[in-house]
Amino acid sequence: MEPVILYERTLSQGHVVRIRRVPATSVGATAGATCAVIEVDRRVGTAREQKGDVPPALMAVEGKNADEVVASLLPFAEDDAAIARLLAERGIR
Repeated sequence: MEPVILYERTLSQGHVVRIRRVPATSVGATAGATCAVIEVDRRVGTAREQKGDVPPALMAVEGKNADEVVASLLPFAEDDAAIARLLAERGIR
C-alpha cells in the first residue's frame, strides 16, 4: 500500500506543507482513482499538534497513481507564493 504522506517540506516559519493521499470518496473523485491533497499543518510544535486532526485541504487532484497526483500538486507544494495564495483564497492566515 502507498504511504499516506507522499511529500512533505517545512516552511521557514515552521509550518509543514504536505501532499497527502486521501480516499477518492473524500474528495468526490471517481472510485478507484488515486487522490491527493495539499495541506499546510500550522500546528507543528504546538500542543494542538497531538490532537490527530488533519488540516483542511487547499487543493485536491485525482489521477491513475501516486506519481501522477504528486506531479500535479508538486509545483504548488514547492512554491511558497502558491501556498500563500491557496491559504488566502480559503481565508486561512
